[in-house]
Amino acid sequence: MSDASGARDERITAATLELLRTKGPRAVTVEAVAALSGVAKTTIYRRYSNRRDMLTASLSSVAEPEPLADTATLPIVTQWVAEQSRYVIDASIGAGGLAALLTDEDPEFTTLIRALLVEHRRRLAEALSRALTAERPRSELDVETVLDMIVGAYLAENARSGTARDDWTERVLSVIDAALGSGQQDRHRTSRSA
Repeated sequence: MSDASGARDERITAATLELLRTKGPRAVTVEAVAALSGVAKTTIYRRYSNRRDMLTASLSSVAEPEPLADTATLPIVTQWVAEQSRYVIDASIGAGGLAALLTDEDPEFTTLIRALLVEHRRRLAEALSRALTAERPRSELDVETVLDMIVGAYLAENARSGTARDDWTERVLSVIDAALGSGQQDRHRTSRSA
């Protein structure tokens, strides 16, 4: 792929995600993406056979969580899980996609985004389970509920305030740390030494 081709693909992805975040999946059409990205419709159709392919490629680009070392401590993993959860909401579906997901206004989109979110969540759950097992082998903590609490806290703050405060991650992690009995000191110490 040439640099020009890569730049065009990035513009297509950015436009697709911008339309999804701000206006919902029904606003994501080849025509709208072409207008917002400045990439010709014919070029878009050469890359993607339809809207679903364009949405899939664009969402897949942000649904893959950044890798985390298998040896990361539980406080580092919980911080990573919170940051990845926030990122996938902010950088991919946004308010427009979330509204469509909750109302099922676009069933094709709902099916697509749920499949991507399930895969993203599986990876977060695996990392959290691994860290929890390594540090607290007898823990009966429900990892799925911890993930629900993190995402729910983020969505609730956005619903209540219109945005999440800059210190959202730290505030959520302080609650999780208290529940897990792990200290933020471990997170800060490991962050600085990494």
